[in-house]
Amino acid sequence: MPPQADSDGGAAGSRTIPEASVARLALYLRVLGELAEQGAETVSSDDLSGVTGVNPAKLRKDLSYIGSHGIRGVGYEVTSLLHQLERVLGLNHRQAVAVVGVGNLGHALAGYTGFGGRGFPVAALFDVDPDLVGIHINGILVEHVSAIPPVCAERGVTIGMIATPGPAAQGACDLLVDSGVRCILNFAPVVLQVPDEVEVRKVDLAVELQVLAFHVARRHVAEHPRGVAVHGGNGHGGNGHASAVRTFPLVDGTTASEERS
Repeated sequence: MPPQADSDGGAAGSRTIPEASVARLALYLRVLGELAEQGAETVSSDDLSGVTGVNPAKLRKDLSYIGSHGIRGVGYEVTSLLHQLERVLGLNHRQAVAVVGVGNLGHALAGYTGFGGRGFPVAALFDVDPDLVGIHINGILVEHVSAIPPVCAERGVTIGMIATPGPAAQGACDLLVDSGVRCILNFAPVVLQVPDEVEVRKVDLAVELQVLAFHVARRHVAEHPRGVAVHGGNGHGGNGHASAVRTFPLVDGTTASEERS
């Protein structure tokens, strides 16, 4: 059964939606927001599919999880579907964010104004560096990490972003959990240990780059399955015989060679 909105507008049973579908629902929400700003009143599943790059059948299946099936020949009402997605994704409530670690990455996260526009205002910033504690970033005071529990509780922080060096991440996580934060976005290169009721999503930029490198290498292999090169300007090896070298592109972008005479 598709999840239904509960009495206070939240999504009851939203955990029945597959996680892959939840990620796509967030994508649909962003596109619908852009359509609403352009004054669009309705959108067909085919048009929404074309903009999001999601297969139309998969898109309709995703939206059926939230009880939205559209109108035959008309499509989906943009505003209605937009509000429905906001309820299911929990965006009809303020989601205050705390950033722990305001080095280069954390500073960028803290200064990004797009979070607030999407319902995720940054409400607190924390660090241990005495050169950073006490300064303001985007109008928010950077406080010492020891103040995480009382500050997060006072400001109603629901989501924590960890952008600390790896060794400091677990301690920052523990403080966030102690303050009542149950959702954490982790940019640190470590696996965090949390209670079962705490949701952690890890963002590892290096891993994402490695995945992209794999696709680059695979495309190279497809375009150049096997090449033949000849050693020496005269086409002969050291013993006077022709010596051909077959090269084999590897997944890491390098090549292996096998010499034949």
